[in-house]
Order: sequence, then C-alpha cells, then structure tokens
Amino acid sequence: MANASIKRFYKQVATAPAENGEGWRIHLDGRAVKTPGKADFVLRNQPLAEAIAAEWDAQGEHIVPSTMPIMQLAATAIDRVAPNRAVVIAELTGYGRSDLLCYRAQYPDDLMRKQHEHWQPLLDWAKTELSVSLNVTHGVMPIAQEDAALLAVQDVIEPLDDHELAALHTLITVSGSVIIGLAVLHRYIDAKQAFDVSQVDEIYAIENWGADAEAEEKRQNLRNEILAARRFLDLYQG
Repeated sequence: MANASIKRFYKQVATAPAENGEGWRIHLDGRAVKTPGKADFVLRNQPLAEAIAAEWDAQGEHIVPSTMPIMQLAATAIDRVAPNRAVVIAELTGYGRSDLLCYRAQYPDDLMRKQHEHWQPLLDWAKTELSVSLNVTHGVMPIAQEDAALLAVQDVIEPLDDHELAALHTLITVSGSVIIGLAVLHRYIDAKQAFDVSQVDEIYAIENWGADAEAEEKRQNLRNEILAARRFLDLYQG
C-alpha cells in the first residue's frame, strides 16, 4: 500500500465468511476489499479480519495506509511475498551474513558489556534451538559466516508460509538481525524486547549524549513496526 492518503470513499465496514466458507473477507459498503495489487483478499480467520476491519473503520476523512499496519502486512503477503517466495527467503537468509548481533564494539568497555549482555543470549539460543551458529567480531570489518550456518537459517525460514514470511521480513529488516526476527517468531523474546536489543547502540548513545526529536520519532516508528509484526503473527496464528 502506498503511503499517500486518499479520501475516504466508504461509510460502513463489515467482515463476513468467504463465499466458499474458507477464510474471511472485509467489505466496505458491501463490496469486498481487494489488495492494492487487485488480488483476492481472503484472510485466514475472523480475529485477523476483525483487526483489519477496525483499521479501515478507524480512518478519518482520508485513508492513511501507514496507520493500517495489519492490513499492510496481509496485503504484502499476497501481493509481494507469494509471487516472490524464493527471493524473499534468500534476502532474509542473507541477513545472517551481516547480522547486527555479530558486530560488537571494540570500545568503550561499558558498551561492549551491554552488547554482550543483550546479544550473546540470543546467539546462544539460536545455536541451541535452531542449529544456527554465527561468528562474532569486534569492529566493522566484515566477518565470514559458515555456509552451514546460513543453510541452517534458510532451513528455518523456508517452511514458513507467505503471511509468516511477511511478518518475519519486517522483524528482520527493522531490527537488522535474522536472529532477533526468528527469536520473536519462535516466542523466545517478545516484541518490546526485540526492539530494545536491536537498539542497544542507540540507547547507549542517548544515555551518554542525549536524543534529538527526529531520531526519537524514527525510533518510535521502528518500535511500532516490530509491535505490529508480532500482533499480526498473533492474529494470524490464532
């Protein structure tokens, strides 16, 4: 969905079972909603449909897609992920090559301790539970990851369906870490924890040098994206 707003063109929002009884639809003044790509928009269950209907109903004089994150994720799964699964899986697997958690500071000591405290447990979890063992370095020079580790990441991601991949894409790209994304997906950490661990460096900078309004707004937007992705998964998985 584009970010530009359009004038609201409907009055009533409703949900109803799909015609064949499989899934749910959203109706605007009696007409079924389609995706931005004009594809059939059938949702897995009623709770997900109701949540998206609430987003449509909450729109004011203009429709602002950025205020409809659940709708955006569902539409993305249909319009973008479904026809490009292999590309999406390869992209997300590739985050293992430059995962945020693998790049640690060389100084100061207190930042190094914070990174280790927040990031190492996630890498240990991934090694134990997912058989994903990523190498860690200090500094910004690239570090090579073993092919076996990247294949293990791919093996975890590949079985996911299109909607789960759409949510995982947000979790990984926003956090900068395939491990953080998978940890949320597998409920090892919650969405708030995911945001916090992805922001260790930024939080350290704020604590030491303060924050500016623009950076804080950006951080809040990132937090909202992670929270929405987790909510979407909760609704979708039932």
